[in-house]
Amino acid sequence: MKFIPMILADSGMNPAVIAIVAIVAILLVVAIANVKIVPQGNATVIEWLGRYQTTWGTGMHWKVPFFQRIAKNVVLMEQVADFPPQPVITKDNVKMQIDTVVFYQITDCKLYAYGHANPMAAIENLTATTLRNLIGELELDATLTSRDVVNVKMRSILDEATDPWGIKVTRVELKNIMPPREIQDAMEKQMKAERERREAILKAEGEKKSAILIAEGQKESKILAAEADKQAKILAAEAEKQAKIAAAEGEAEAILKVQTATAEGIRMINDSAPTQQVLTIKSLEAMEKVANGQATKIIIPSNLQGLAGLTTTASELFKAE
Repeated sequence: MKFIPMILADSGMNPAVIAIVAIVAILLVVAIANVKIVPQGNATVIEWLGRYQTTWGTGMHWKVPFFQRIAKNVVLMEQVADFPPQPVITKDNVKMQIDTVVFYQITDCKLYAYGHANPMAAIENLTATTLRNLIGELELDATLTSRDVVNVKMRSILDEATDPWGIKVTRVELKNIMPPREIQDAMEKQMKAERERREAILKAEGEKKSAILIAEGQKESKILAAEADKQAKILAAEAEKQAKIAAAEGEAEAILKVQTATAEGIRMINDSAPTQQVLTIKSLEAMEKVANGQATKIIIPSNLQGLAGLTTTASELFKAE
């Protein structure tokens, strides 16, 4: 810039004009130098003569030289702070190392710029002390299984504490819980014993189910065998019944035929009009058959006692026939 008046002087122009041109050039350079562009997701805190004036949002702004000053550039996007492991002691006097991750976002640029000289260092120390207080109320097993509870409590405490600084804590996570080596070995042995116990239980349950299935199979087999035997007996009884029915029907049919033949014979005898002598002879033949039986006593009707004298006559009749 100091070479501009020299160049204008060498050109032979009026010194007043040269001075005006130089002043305009200097003002132009200063104006361009004081143009500030705030990118997306950021904000800028502006002071006027050392006092907070405003906060610039996204876009192009012009800063008044010598009067305005950029006090702080603020990132409005959510950020993460990964703090180193902190030593803590549980309720049952187990010392371990726990490191935490804090997600936060700046919600008020003015409070963030003037609320605390070093807010991130304050959050780190506050996280460490809060973690020690919470873990000190829990035993080792509860510490390992209550991460969600610890996370929620820490987020609530940190968010309340950082609210005057224009910071909102959105999430807190226990990244690593590192108990002593001997505790880790004991936990591994416990886990191994637990796995072996579960394996034994599963094996026993499998054997139990297998025995139950075998017994049920044997039961079903016996039931089916009994049903088959029952059906066989029913079929055999049904066959015997049908055989007896058939035999009875055959016997009845035979008797019927005999009776029919007897009736036919009687009818034929009646049709032939037999004489008294023929009937007497037939009676004697019937008596002969009776006498051939096993009976020890034979009762002869009184009307047959006079048949002895008819023997000769009957023989002659049969000869005549």
